[in-house]
Amino acid sequence: MAAAAPPPPPAPTPSPPTGLPDSDSTPVGHPLFYRIRLATLLDVPHIHKLIHQLAAFERLADRCIATEAALSSTLFNGQPFQSFTVFLLEVSQHPLPNNIIPPPSFTPIEQILYLDHPITDPEAENFRNGSDDVVIAGFVLFFPNYSTFLAKPGFYIEDLFVRECYRRKGFGKVLLSAVASQAVKMDYGRVEWCVLDWNVNAIKFYEDMGAQVLHDWRICRLTGPALDALKNGV
Repeated sequence: MAAAAPPPPPAPTPSPPTGLPDSDSTPVGHPLFYRIRLATLLDVPHIHKLIHQLAAFERLADRCIATEAALSSTLFNGQPFQSFTVFLLEVSQHPLPNNIIPPPSFTPIEQILYLDHPITDPEAENFRNGSDDVVIAGFVLFFPNYSTFLAKPGFYIEDLFVRECYRRKGFGKVLLSAVASQAVKMDYGRVEWCVLDWNVNAIKFYEDMGAQVLHDWRICRLTGPALDALKNGV
């Protein structure tokens, strides 16, 4: 008696219909393209506006006397990372144009963020960067300091600010991570900054990132007449 014929092989699993996205590989949502790059002297008008918005957010607008002329004369006198350095956050609803020549000291960081809803920016015209659909959304300003305990340089962050309509999207972490990444690249020992004690959201954000909030330290500052009074050592 002849052996029974083997059962037919199982039919292959049908492929998804052409034109439908594969949910495991295709991001879903509204893309927002963003870039972290080094600021230049040409960016001073935008930096100036961001600083004044930061001062208003911190309830210190009456103390902010920075002008574009003063920023231009003091902010870009040294090499990036060896003196005052600014990273700018640029965003666009479309792929960012390749219209910048990065300095050898830093390669811009470019990524895409997928959002549930597109962002409406009421100040887009005031912060537009050139003729392209690119706007400045935030910045971080930092400079070197030194730890005698570590016997290593570090970075001190003076300002970190994201404009209101771009908050709670992870951009603060992106800016802070860019500074931390540069510190690690240069074998620096730490990155530090200050936070206002009433800004509980920022404190929690920094703690969630692993930062230590040093409650037993206080800032000491000399400025204005108090600073002038000590110019002769008395």
